[in-house]
Amino acid sequence: MTRRPVDTGDPDRLYTVTGGRSSSNETAFDVVTMIVSECDPTPGMQSEHAKILRLCRQPTAVVEISAELRLPVSVVKILLCDLLDTGRITARHPRSASAQAHLPDPEILKQVLVALHNL
Repeated sequence: MTRRPVDTGDPDRLYTVTGGRSSSNETAFDVVTMIVSECDPTPGMQSEHAKILRLCRQPTAVVEISAELRLPVSVVKILLCDLLDTGRITARHPRSASAQAHLPDPEILKQVLVALHNL
């Protein structure tokens, strides 16, 4: 398996790909957020957006998309924000609210810690 380098060498291309934007909504995605496309690419769509929609027919992590496109994660996040804003993708964070609901009560954990110290 050969590793392809991330495309960080041509700032003009990255500027063009992102439409001149240098940041995105950082709270929308992290590197392990799972992305799923909600539609197929349409004619005239930016090529990177179309590639993302084809890649994400199955849930795909942001970092995997970055590796496949050979683009920095920061650039991929900007592209993903475009697609999310238009409803073309959905994003699922690995630790959702339902996962947090199954965490034990902090008071019970404190009682267990005290009991362990008393042993």
